Amino acid sequence: MNKKTVKDIDLKGKRVIMRVDFNVPMADGKVTDDKRIKASLPTIQYVLDQGASLILMSHLGRPKGGPDPEFSLKPAADVLSGLLGKPVQMAPDCVGPEVEKMAQALKPGEILMLENTRFHKGEEKNDLDLAKQMASLAEVYVNDAFGSAHRAHSSTEGIARFLPAVSGFLMEQELEYLGRAVANPEHPYIAILGGAKISDKILVVETLLSKCDKLIIGGGMANTFLSAKGFNMQDSLVEAGSIDTAKSIMEKAADKIVLPVDAVIADKFEADANSQVVDVDKIPAGWRMMDVGPKTLELYKATLNGARLVVWNGPVGVFEMPKFAEGTFALAKLLAESGATTVIGGGDSASAVKKAGVAKQMTHVSTGGGASLEFLEGKELPGVAALMDK
Repeated sequence: MNKKTVKDIDLKGKRVIMRVDFNVPMADGKVTDDKRIKASLPTIQYVLDQGASLILMSHLGRPKGGPDPEFSLKPAADVLSGLLGKPVQMAPDCVGPEVEKMAQALKPGEILMLENTRFHKGEEKNDLDLAKQMASLAEVYVNDAFGSAHRAHSSTEGIARFLPAVSGFLMEQELEYLGRAVANPEHPYIAILGGAKISDKILVVETLLSKCDKLIIGGGMANTFLSAKGFNMQDSLVEAGSIDTAKSIMEKAADKIVLPVDAVIADKFEADANSQVVDVDKIPAGWRMMDVGPKTLELYKATLNGARLVVWNGPVGVFEMPKFAEGTFALAKLLAESGATTVIGGGDSASAVKKAGVAKQMTHVSTGGGASLEFLEGKELPGVAALMDK
């Protein structure tokens, strides 16, 4: 990674403003999963240990263009306070005279949490006046929010124009592992793509095919490829508008693409549907593909044998329904036992390895679904581009 990190800058006695990703799930005003808060702890602790005071900012959810108590970051600040064993002050806003006073009064080792950046309409428009006000609170900017790095917002890209800007440890780790897959992957390199739609992932499919040795395609995406091969997918989810794209991708790289050979099918798209296992060319009328079958898992196992690097983004079945989660969980376990460097794109794949109980056996589980996908497409992320080069 060619970007400066918190270790490349003197923080002693400075006020540091840090963008974190505290966009965490909430229910009844309580944080229900603190994984993202825990992920930011190493950088937070390092900044404090360097004798700096720390101002944290994040977005949460999608408030409708103004303050809304339902989207307050106060519950996240309380969780962080518990994890650190020290108080975290809560600001009433993310800019303004009162916030400025609170920021200026901070002593080394103290923490201030700003209120949700999306309470200001300008945040998502990358309003530079808003960014300038945020920047005026501190002397150094640290971005540790990889999950928001693909968006050019005031708190991710704009603010970096007004302060020395460096990455935190979480951002550094994300760029290192995902960077391996993009820049100089170890071979054999196997990529796995799942999820519902091809149209969202055409660019990533093409980029991965130019670098990987095999591309395993599962989930709803596979239905469209199978349909393009001439199989009757019956009531399975197929993107009719992407069939020609799937055909041309297969013409270019048929030897690299691994598609399901059998499927767990259902008579309706529901958790309690009747199900059976059939080969992909024998799906009866009125039924649909919901998961990959046992022969396909054997094929995956053979494909992964001897792999040095595996990158996985997207489940291979409708894993939200327990009956159709088996393929995704079995794949997660295959990766855990593979001996390869395993990089898991965020979002559903991250929750799949967690639910399968093998998250700790993965080399790296990304904290950003959309950001990791754009990074794998080879796009430069605005929040990363804005940081100072080494």
